[in-house]
Amino acid sequence: MSNKKARTEPDRAIVGVWQREVGELSTRNFAHRLGASEDLIYRLEILRKLEKHRGCVNTLSFNASGDVLVSSSDDRKVMLWDWEMGRVKLSFHSGHCNNVFQAKIMPYSDDRSIVTSAADGQVRHAQILENGHVETSLLASHQGQVHKLAIEPGSPHFFYTCGEDGLVQHFDLRMKSATQLFTCHSIHDRQNYLPIVHLDAIAIDPRNPNLFAVAGTDAYTRLYDIRGYKWDSSTDFDKPVNFFCPEHLVGDKRVGITGLAFSDQSELLVSYSDENIYLFTKDMGLGFNLAPISPVSTCRDSAESGPEDSSEVSQSAMDFDGKPTPQVYTGHQNRETVKDVSFSGPKCEYVISGSDCGRIFIWRKKDGELIRVMEAGKDVVNCIESHPHTTMLASSGIETDIKIWTPKAGERAALPTNMGEVLKNDRTHYFVFGDDDESSCDNDDDDDDEDDEGDDSDSNFDYYDDNDFNTAE
Repeated sequence: MSNKKARTEPDRAIVGVWQREVGELSTRNFAHRLGASEDLIYRLEILRKLEKHRGCVNTLSFNASGDVLVSSSDDRKVMLWDWEMGRVKLSFHSGHCNNVFQAKIMPYSDDRSIVTSAADGQVRHAQILENGHVETSLLASHQGQVHKLAIEPGSPHFFYTCGEDGLVQHFDLRMKSATQLFTCHSIHDRQNYLPIVHLDAIAIDPRNPNLFAVAGTDAYTRLYDIRGYKWDSSTDFDKPVNFFCPEHLVGDKRVGITGLAFSDQSELLVSYSDENIYLFTKDMGLGFNLAPISPVSTCRDSAESGPEDSSEVSQSAMDFDGKPTPQVYTGHQNRETVKDVSFSGPKCEYVISGSDCGRIFIWRKKDGELIRVMEAGKDVVNCIESHPHTTMLASSGIETDIKIWTPKAGERAALPTNMGEVLKNDRTHYFVFGDDDESSCDNDDDDDDEDDEGDDSDSNFDYYDDNDFNTAE
C-alpha cells in the first residue's frame, strides 16, 4: 500500500515555494500557480469598504498595473481610487446627465484617458491634464441607455459601444467621432417584422481583437468580425459570423443576456437573465446562417421550470447526440438588474458573478463546481472586477460603497449548507435605471456640482496627490 498522501492546495503552494527557491520553477509559473490556488479563494474576505459615492456604483475597472481602481455611479461622478490605501486620488463629474454605467481607462494613456457611457445615451471622453484638471467631451450618442463599452486590447484609441437602441458603434479617439456599424435585429419572424434587440453586453476576444460579441434582449450571442466592415463598408454588416445559444434556449423569447466575457483562451462566457451562466468554445456555435426561429419543444415547458431543471434535460440530450455542450454555472439569481459576469485567476481559472441576493458566487471554470459564496451586502451585487495580477476582487451594486476583497482570512471558508433554503427565502429587489424626470444635463445635484456648466470642460474636479489624501471630499 502506498504511503503517499493526497496533497491539499496549501501543501502544493509550499512545494511550489521550494521549487522556486531551488530554480525548478520559474518566477512566472510560480506566480501563476499561486494566483490560481483555490486556497486563496477560500480565504477571501473584505479588506475595506470605499465610501465616497452618493448613489449605486454601477461600474468598476482597474488600470493596467492594478494600482488604480476606477468607479462611477448614479451620482455621475468618476473616481480614481488608491484602493490599497482606501482613498480617492481623483474625483470629477463625468459630464453625463444620468446614471453612469461604464468608466474605463484607455490602455497606454498614462491613466489620463477615460471613456464613459451612461443612461442618458451619451458616450464621453475625459482627459486628465497635467495640472490635475479634467476636460470632458461628448463623442456620440445612442437613442437609449448605454450599459456597456469594450476597449480594444492594447490600443489607446479604439473602443466599441452598444445600446438599448440596438446600435453598435466603433470609436477612434484620434478622430473624436464614431462609426455606426449596424443595428442589431431579432431573427424571429424576420420576414414580417424586424424588432430591435436592445443590447446590454459587448466583449472583445483578447486573442483576436478583430472579433467581438454582442448580446441583449434575446437568447443569442452574436459574434462579428470587424474586418468584414473594413473590407467593404457598403455591404450589410449586420450578419454575424457565428451565433451562440444553449440548445434548450433556442427560440425562447423569455430570456435575455446581461453579461459577456472572453477568456484568454477565446472561450465565451454568457450570463442569462432569469437563467444560468454558460461557457462556450468555438466549436459550440450555431453557425452564421441562422434561419428565423420560433419557439420549439426544446424550450422550457412552463415559466415555472427552474434553470437547473431545464439545463439538466438539455445537457443529457446533447450528450446523447454526441454534440459538444457548454459548461453551465448555477446557483445565483439574475433577474432584477443588468449584471456583469467575469473570469478570475491568471489563466481564467474561475467564473465570478454577483446576484440579486446580495452575494458573490465563484465557480471553478473547468467543471462548473460552485466553490465559494460570499455575503457582499444587503442588496443586489452587479459588478465584480478581478485585479489583473493578484488574487483580489472589487465588488459593487445597489449600495453606495465598493468592497475590496483579499485572501486574508485565517480559516478557509465553507459553502453554506442550506444554500437552497437561503436563496428561496431571499427578498426580491426592484431597481429603476435613472430618473424619468431627468431630461437635460443641468447637473443640479445636492452636492458640489454647481460649477458644472458646459459640455466640453469640467471645472468641478477634486484632485488629490499622493501627499494629500486626507483632503478627499
